[in-house]
Amino acid sequence: MTDLLLIAVAAATVNNFVLVRLLGLSPVLDPDSSLEEFPTMAVATTGVVAVTTGLCHALDRWALVPYDLPYLRILGFLGITLLTIPAANLILRRRGRPLPLVTTASVALGVALLTAGTVNGLAAALALGFGAGAGFSLVVLLFTGLRHRLEQAPVPAALRGPAITLVTVGMLSLAFLGFSGLGS
Repeated sequence: MTDLLLIAVAAATVNNFVLVRLLGLSPVLDPDSSLEEFPTMAVATTGVVAVTTGLCHALDRWALVPYDLPYLRILGFLGITLLTIPAANLILRRRGRPLPLVTTASVALGVALLTAGTVNGLAAALALGFGAGAGFSLVVLLFTGLRHRLEQAPVPAALRGPAITLVTVGMLSLAFLGFSGLGS
């Protein structure tokens, strides 16, 4: 149980897929994101990434690897990703804005592909997917809160807009790297 918790915390902090791999960066750069829509999007994205990672792990371990078909990983994982996101959007239809397909697909598919063959069990894959989704939600929450401060800050003209956002992404990535010795 402790190992699963460490996997989830590491995926949310040190190995954050938004800050380390730059997957799903568009909500961070989106100037129209607001805190009102955040809770629904965060829970849905975390759930989609966790479920997609678990299903892709199951497909890989129980169908692709035993039948020597690892070259079909991308197609199989893409199919699972493109089925879970519309399913989540059907559930979210009454609660507000649907999940952005490109952003959620890039995070879910990226996490599934980058962890294929490295995770030792279904529970570990689900924990990693949950941690990756929680890390994505944490970064989006931080930048949604920072956006107002960045707009009000005295930033040189050359760095206004997306440039200062990317500089802030780099600094936040270095800050999250400080958690690297936490579990040892």
